[in-house]
Amino acid sequence: MSRESFLFLRKFVRQPKQVGSVMPSSGFLGRAMADSVPWAAVTAAAELGAGTGAITRHLARSALPGTAMHLFEKDAAMRESLTRAYPGFRCYSDAADMLEELAGSGAGQMDCIFSGLPFFNFSPELRERLLGQIEGALKPGGYFVAFQYSLQMKKRLSNSFRVERIRFVPWNLPPAFVYVCRRKI
Repeated sequence: MSRESFLFLRKFVRQPKQVGSVMPSSGFLGRAMADSVPWAAVTAAAELGAGTGAITRHLARSALPGTAMHLFEKDAAMRESLTRAYPGFRCYSDAADMLEELAGSGAGQMDCIFSGLPFFNFSPELRERLLGQIEGALKPGGYFVAFQYSLQMKKRLSNSFRVERIRFVPWNLPPAFVYVCRRKI
């Protein structure tokens, strides 16, 4: 078992509602997420629930030089690992405080926000807080790309965002759905 998989499994055992899966995301899911946005138009992006960097790796390959990347990860050990692996990216501890964190670092609104957060596992209050933070941090028309393991969030996401497409990624454990949404203008 790789160090990444071990870290992920350990966190899942300790806090299954925060992680949502026993394994890090696959390369298929990472590519599906990264390929969902027109990177030429992205100058600032954030990833929520960056974990061990399984999606981050693909975002880093896709982002153009000069793109400001912001990573949010609650787990201190994972955040420290991300900081070492991606020294050019800013790392923060809690997506529930994203607006405050981004403002404190001088970052403006994001062109794109990627999320691996298991929204349906969260309390309704935390889910609404996170979605409010995402909506507030995105530029009008900005992309919100999130993977989930079910379609349970489709109705809720369409209340705040324009859901442009949902892509099924069967080659992930468990299989996942990638929601590609835009902030309403």
